[in-house]
Amino acid sequence: MTLVQANTLVGFRAKFFKKVRNFFDERGSTEVDPPILSRFAPIDAYIDPFETKDGRFLHTSPEYAMKRLLAHGSGDIYFLGHTFRKEESGSRHNPEFTMCEWYKTNTEETYFLNEVHAFISLFLGPLPLETLTYEEAYYKYAKPCNVNTSSWSEEEKRHYIWATSVEPNLGQEKITLITNFPKEDAALATTLIVNGKEVAKRYEYYFQGIELGNGFCELTDPAEQKNRFFEANRKRAFQQKPELPIDTFFLEALEVGLPQMTYGIAMGFDRLLMLALKKENLREVLFFPDDLI
Repeated sequence: MTLVQANTLVGFRAKFFKKVRNFFDERGSTEVDPPILSRFAPIDAYIDPFETKDGRFLHTSPEYAMKRLLAHGSGDIYFLGHTFRKEESGSRHNPEFTMCEWYKTNTEETYFLNEVHAFISLFLGPLPLETLTYEEAYYKYAKPCNVNTSSWSEEEKRHYIWATSVEPNLGQEKITLITNFPKEDAALATTLIVNGKEVAKRYEYYFQGIELGNGFCELTDPAEQKNRFFEANRKRAFQQKPELPIDTFFLEALEVGLPQMTYGIAMGFDRLLMLALKKENLREVLFFPDDLI
């Protein structure tokens, strides 16, 4: 990176940081600064955290800490800062990246989704939005696996097909919102019955085949959440990954109770900036990508 390129990138990142903070200030949301280090890691079968020598973890998302704040009356909050995920490096991934995550309480789904669309417009300008259910997108674009999947679970096969043949078709010349995920993909989302089938109130946004963000209508049942943690750890063990400790502080916060109708989403700031600047590779919008640290 030359001095001119560095100065230009400093300016662009500062400009969009300011845009993001103004966006939330105008909507009465408060910026919070949760810790990046914890005794616990967000438990996900497909996301791996960095672990320190003393057995702590760098957060893969500030979600658990932010929900602890929500349960104790913080009101609407947002986070803009660094997040860490192990073994993710490439044109669309970096082990350390900037995330914007926020939560809206006592709100309606339509209002929340409109806000997310407005947030994306900060970077990409006004673009039309299409909404597809997971099932609609899957049956429209899915193609058979072209690799040997004999040792894979049905869920792993579905995720592979989604990543290789569905995602590349999403968000072409518009923003695509995917809703009504399979219940197995609920993670921290509530579920509901649609046409006799249980689906997750999960939301993913795409542009030019790139996932921009992942959100939920937040689960508030601590017993169900604990069961999902056990299931995620079971899947990790099946993949020969280490099981992760369950965050008891987070479950205690759910016992206290999240505000009703809480929605949250995490958006990749660096990916949005890359698209805003019409770059092809994430490293073009990072001061210090993985190969330079």
